[in-house]
Amino acid sequence: MKKIVTVLFSKEEIEEKISEIAAKIENDYDGNELVMVCILMGGMVFMSDLSRKIHKTTIIFERLVASSYGMDTETSGAVKIKLYPGQSLTNKNVLIVEDIVDTGRSLDYITRYINAQNPKSMKICTLLNKPSKRVVHGLYIDYIGFNIENHFVVGYGMDYAEKYRNLPYIGILHK
Repeated sequence: MKKIVTVLFSKEEIEEKISEIAAKIENDYDGNELVMVCILMGGMVFMSDLSRKIHKTTIIFERLVASSYGMDTETSGAVKIKLYPGQSLTNKNVLIVEDIVDTGRSLDYITRYINAQNPKSMKICTLLNKPSKRVVHGLYIDYIGFNIENHFVVGYGMDYAEKYRNLPYIGILHK
């Protein structure tokens, strides 16, 4: 059985960071239409809260399901895409919204897929960044909430074996 023993970021810390990121996004897009592509399942809570703090920009929601973890705490290294965006992203301003970037494999695959559709622009936003785990280098992340050490985290949309997504904070999962 696994359990959380350390709260890494409280609900209040997360809310404050999301407000900061939303202000930067509003400034960068300056009222231009934006397609936010949520990387499901983990990114749904983050994207939902982030989008509600952006008021000057028209937002279109899209989704993409990518996974490399399955039911484990270590990535398999193989990226599996199960659901692609429903509309063309050609000539659109695209913002990829991720819960966490660690190895970069999934994000590398996703950015290549979206770039092949010739978007007008493409940026990346992640709540958590784990640079110590990166195996794909050269990924530029435009908006980063928090940089973290090499911990397996859950809560605020992130899971272990589909559990813990509903926690209002982000915690470190330990045995």
